[in-house]
Amino acid sequence: MIPDGATIMLGGFMGCGAAHNIIAELGQLGTKDLTVITDDTSYLHGPNGADYYGDALLIHNKQVKKFIGTHVGLHPDMQQQMREGSIEACLIPQGSFVEMIRAGGAGLGGVLTPTGVGTLVEDNEFVHSKMEIDGRDYLLMKPLHAEFAIISGYNIDRAGNIWYKGTTRNFQHYMSMAADVVIAEAENVVEIGAIAPENIMTPGVLVDYVAAGKEA
Repeated sequence: MIPDGATIMLGGFMGCGAAHNIIAELGQLGTKDLTVITDDTSYLHGPNGADYYGDALLIHNKQVKKFIGTHVGLHPDMQQQMREGSIEACLIPQGSFVEMIRAGGAGLGGVLTPTGVGTLVEDNEFVHSKMEIDGRDYLLMKPLHAEFAIISGYNIDRAGNIWYKGTTRNFQHYMSMAADVVIAEAENVVEIGAIAPENIMTPGVLVDYVAAGKEA
């Protein structure tokens, strides 16, 4: 489903909450020239003992041509590829990053924020313009959108309703609103009704496909 050259949002924070099985499958398929929108490049060794935890695998494999996110400091391969010019990195302040995703999902024209004024952020490709309002400078940041969002949930029912466990929620819900196709990896697939309506964090109407994790 995901072709070479696709733009993908990946949920997870330093690998926490990432769709590890789907990412591993992308690694095996060798899907290349990807534009990846995710918080960070994760790190080399995960708590499960795996090398190249989360999206760190795709970076290591040189499957990513452009990274849009907030942090790259713990992935030596990413830093090396940046020096070589084999990957393009677009760094965005984290608060602005998640608001830009939310704006992309809500159909808003952008995010107006003082974050980054007077810094290198002003030269970012996603800055539409700089403006003054009531004597204070702001940057108008463009919204973020992707062809695919690959997210993960602890419990996902057969209608695609998701409940996230703890901090695995991170950016996942906002990404589910800001992509054309949403694929959710379930740690546990549960029957419809197993998640109380008031506990649903991402409604199934936003999810196109549910993939069972290896343990589900």
